[in-house]
Amino acid sequence: MSSKLTLCAALVGLALAAPGGLAQAQQGAPDVGPADWKRIVASTLGKPGTEQDGGVYRVSLPRTDLKVTVGGVEVRPGLALGSWLAFHPYRQELMVMGDLVLLEREVAPVMRRLAAGGIEVTALHNHLLRAEPATMYLHVAGQGDPAQLSTALRVALQETATPLQGSAPGGDGDRVEGLDTAAIARVLGREGRVSGGVYQVSIPRAERIAERGREVPTAMGLPTVINFQAAGGGRAATTGDFVLTADEVVPVQRALVENGIEVTAIHNHMLGEEPRLFFMHFWAVGEPEVLGRGLRAALDRTNSRPAGG
Repeated sequence: MSSKLTLCAALVGLALAAPGGLAQAQQGAPDVGPADWKRIVASTLGKPGTEQDGGVYRVSLPRTDLKVTVGGVEVRPGLALGSWLAFHPYRQELMVMGDLVLLEREVAPVMRRLAAGGIEVTALHNHLLRAEPATMYLHVAGQGDPAQLSTALRVALQETATPLQGSAPGGDGDRVEGLDTAAIARVLGREGRVSGGVYQVSIPRAERIAERGREVPTAMGLPTVINFQAAGGGRAATTGDFVLTADEVVPVQRALVENGIEVTAIHNHMLGEEPRLFFMHFWAVGEPEVLGRGLRAALDRTNSRPAGG
């Protein structure tokens, strides 16, 4: 038996032994070709994904089981608690990248399961400060066949209370109760979308990004992301991350701090990307348009794709 088949058999055995195992999803699964990889991923993970630009299939796994607060503000899952996995075909295999939101006690068992399943951990860090309970963010990457990758990831996720059932997320209109999202869009110069009571703005970088020599679509986790939710009293809470090259880090940091926006983390998410990228996370609570102007000042210091570009 080949090493790949041995690994797949071991992973399926682990999945069946774990709570809520994969027996039902795997029973009678026929041999399928590359065209069926999305079905394999969805059925194995137990959660369908959505089609994204560049041929990416992204599965959102929000931590709706968690109640996290920062400075008295309850953080909605779509603001900063959204685990996700993004899949993209590469030659004869499938590539996955993702970000798992974990409690501190979940980190070690999840890492053990990922290592056993051949999934790389490329980063582990915080995004928020003063979160109660504390949350960590674990970035993953892998390449292989659809069943192998999605089984390994499902086994790891079963070490957490991440909800693994449900439909793919849909839109919630264009409004967030308590926030003038149109005003935020005007200030930022970018339109966003509403999901789960959060206004989410995604801004791709202008240049091509490659990982170990292969181009990586933006939807694999490479846009600057700016999220807003209502925080009461006409205020908004905002968080997200700027995707930056080295020469942009200090100018963006200064722009955020000068506008009263806290920088909460600066780090890498990937291992072999070109150009080298740094991810700068932030947090602030205040008047939405004031926050938007500060974020726009930082955004203007990046090589981001123009609006509508």
